[in-house]
Amino acid sequence: MPSILTYTFVCLLILTCVIRIWLGRRHIAYVQHHRNAVPVAFNDNIALDAHQKAADYAAEKTKLAMTESIAQMLLLLILTLGGGLQFIDDIWRYALPAQEIMRGAFVICSVLLLSSLIDVPYDYYRTFVVDAKFGFNKMTVSMFYSDLIKHSLVGVVLGAPILFAALWLMQSAGEFWWLYLWLVWALFNLLMLAVYPTFIAPLFNKFSPLKDEALKLRIENLLTKCGFKSQGLFVMDGSSRSSHGNAYFTGFGASKRVVFFDTLLERLNADEIEAVLAHELGHFKHQHVTKRIAMMFVVSFLGLALLGWLINQPGFYYGLGVTHISTYMALMLFLLVSPVFLFLLRPLMASYSRKNEFEADSYAAEHASANDLVKALVKLYRDNASTLTPDPLHSAFYDSHPPASIRISKLAAYTK
Repeated sequence: MPSILTYTFVCLLILTCVIRIWLGRRHIAYVQHHRNAVPVAFNDNIALDAHQKAADYAAEKTKLAMTESIAQMLLLLILTLGGGLQFIDDIWRYALPAQEIMRGAFVICSVLLLSSLIDVPYDYYRTFVVDAKFGFNKMTVSMFYSDLIKHSLVGVVLGAPILFAALWLMQSAGEFWWLYLWLVWALFNLLMLAVYPTFIAPLFNKFSPLKDEALKLRIENLLTKCGFKSQGLFVMDGSSRSSHGNAYFTGFGASKRVVFFDTLLERLNADEIEAVLAHELGHFKHQHVTKRIAMMFVVSFLGLALLGWLINQPGFYYGLGVTHISTYMALMLFLLVSPVFLFLLRPLMASYSRKNEFEADSYAAEHASANDLVKALVKLYRDNASTLTPDPLHSAFYDSHPPASIRISKLAAYTK
């Protein structure tokens, strides 16, 4: 029989889907309305055809995201109130009647596999239709499926130990299992931050030391001035999969690396590269990564504490379509439905991220050239077909970076 939780979940799920579609339609209408005029601040650097390409690219990506949202909502309804999760559980209960931890692992893996059957076609279409249409895709079909297999194998190798640890703790560690699981989860994430650059990332891309000695010396001087110690400067073969460009820091502690996409180095001059790196160093100096990790740990702590209470509430299971109570079903339900309850917090998280970007821009303006950062950003907006005119409300929900016009105007103020 439906409960208050059932009605709340359905209402929030529908509201989330309606908001996603409404925001998507707004965004498409907004970028198309501004399609035929380049914003004044970009008149000298971005041609009308490049601006129109960005508008069309944004519209295509948004349309795809809208249909994907509907598919994900339908799958979630089928798994929960439609009885799909319970049906999967019944199959494994028959196959493994006396092995709860193993059964739980198979149930969770089955749901993840089912979800991937929804995600993979959309990823394929995004890569080989949308990105290919606008000249960004460099992947082959064999590379796409090779990456998919690698990601799956890495997920199994890394995920299986933490999954079995979670199921064992939930079943055997007593009332405070959630606290022990949080400690294990926190340590696991810190370990992944340390080992990812050296052992995992090279499975998917080639990383070679930066060979341009003049640029290398310039970057090392900037790193020294900013008090940043890295394991090295590397170039990633991003061009093997896409023509998009980027630069980033990866790793944690002594394993930190500075990584440049080869496409970025091809497009920007030395001054602009230094300015982009200064922006990334701004994130380091303001401890944005550390703060995000801390925030993630706080959220996971609160989430697991809540799950520690929900696991003993029969209404949590029955209200979401599950009739056989078990620890692994509590975990699976929580992972499935929590994004629905957190969706309306997205603008807060996006706002915090944009605040970090402004702080990093400010730092870059102090330690490099704000004008060079503007030039670099304009090139990246143009070459990555990033729309210059996003719908403000859509941007407030989804964009981790400030809209181009606002960001450029703030940087322009530093040049004065």
